[in-house]
Amino acid sequence: MALHLYDTATRQLREFHPARSGTASMYVCGATVQGIPHIGHVRGALNYDVLRRWLLHSGLDVRMVRNVTDIDDKILDKAADAGRPWWDWAFQHERAFEGAYETLGCLPPSIAPRATGHVTQMVELMERLIESGHAYAEGGDVYFSVTSFPGYGTLSGQRVDEVQQGESAATGKRDPRDFTLWKSAKPGEPSWPTPWGRGRPGWHLECSAMATTYLGAEFDIHGGGVDLVFPHHENERAQSTAAGDPFARFWLHNAWVTLSGEKMSKSLGNVVSIPQMLRACRAVELRYYLIQPHYRSTIEYSDEALSEAAQGYRRIEQFLRLVTSTAGTVRAGEVPPDFAAALDDDLGTPQAFAVLHNTVREGNAALADSDTSTALKCAAAVRAMTEVLGLDPLSEQWAEAGGGDAPLRQALTGLVEGMLEERQAARAERDFARADALRDRLTEAGIAVEDTANGPMWTVRD
Repeated sequence: MALHLYDTATRQLREFHPARSGTASMYVCGATVQGIPHIGHVRGALNYDVLRRWLLHSGLDVRMVRNVTDIDDKILDKAADAGRPWWDWAFQHERAFEGAYETLGCLPPSIAPRATGHVTQMVELMERLIESGHAYAEGGDVYFSVTSFPGYGTLSGQRVDEVQQGESAATGKRDPRDFTLWKSAKPGEPSWPTPWGRGRPGWHLECSAMATTYLGAEFDIHGGGVDLVFPHHENERAQSTAAGDPFARFWLHNAWVTLSGEKMSKSLGNVVSIPQMLRACRAVELRYYLIQPHYRSTIEYSDEALSEAAQGYRRIEQFLRLVTSTAGTVRAGEVPPDFAAALDDDLGTPQAFAVLHNTVREGNAALADSDTSTALKCAAAVRAMTEVLGLDPLSEQWAEAGGGDAPLRQALTGLVEGMLEERQAARAERDFARADALRDRLTEAGIAVEDTANGPMWTVRD
């Protein structure tokens, strides 16, 4: 069976064929680096990491772009509240995200472009849209004309006459359904020069410019969370296609991680940060927990479900270590046909995990019967499957003590200590409002701070 993926745009499973023979191209919407990552943030990165590994296993060269949104209203607001430069705030949180991705075993992207590094490409895209009548400039702002593009709403199923962009009111808009490509400069905010005046990019514009810069006018897969279907991905698709680019051939969307039935969100205060999670389990066990469900199924987080997943991983780990200790080195073999069929069916990880655990049970039974040959054969298949899933217990990353969480801890340490230094400076300046805002940010991220005679001490709360 060839790989089939569920395409949001056509609402059906479609057989995957890369646009360029031998190479698969993926663009995954990455983080808006406004705060410390939580498990809802990293779930999608893990899902697309498994897809990338499966494409690599299938013999394709994979070019994967995962962007960084490093300029945004929330970044500017939070940096201002903390009394820090916006670029410093963004970069330190970018490091925390990159540390989380690495800690959880994600392969590094081919490139991780930042929005602020691609203003030239954004200006060029806006010029093409204005020249073709799909965009217009008013008072230094640039807007996309939704009614100029007949295919608007195809991806998300939105009716054009009911579209609400969720943007603040703007006097320059000719139609309230239009969305912002470029925001004119405001006093004190960062800005870049354009033919229409200084300003900064709108969220949707960034991804279209970065995707086509690195993957070309047409590429294979655009991935992101289901919450991005509208307006972000609908607007990306509209502006890119209106400019003449075929853009993404497949649109994939992973579901949320929820807590008490609600999507994890900093604004709702119902987040479980990655540093907190790694106090409860090893990084590899968290990866197992987040990739076992189908990527289009919602995960309702609970401590019990995480504990059960950790036990499932340990059964795999114990089997491979037992075979190694009794029969010698285990090398990865071929993945079983049923495992391949599961992943070829829209990345069916629940069925793939079932094959994996059945193989572990068969191998344990062989060990009990002193059938070393069968046990080695099962172990080779288990290593092959866990390699595809990024879970191989005998790999260099996961075999090391501590579960491989050093990158995240290093990034988190730099981030927290920088915030504590800012808090101390604010106190010295008697700027208690800024000091309190920094304390609140740390609390939101699950960091407990204790002021001692030797200075502030911090820990990640359980």
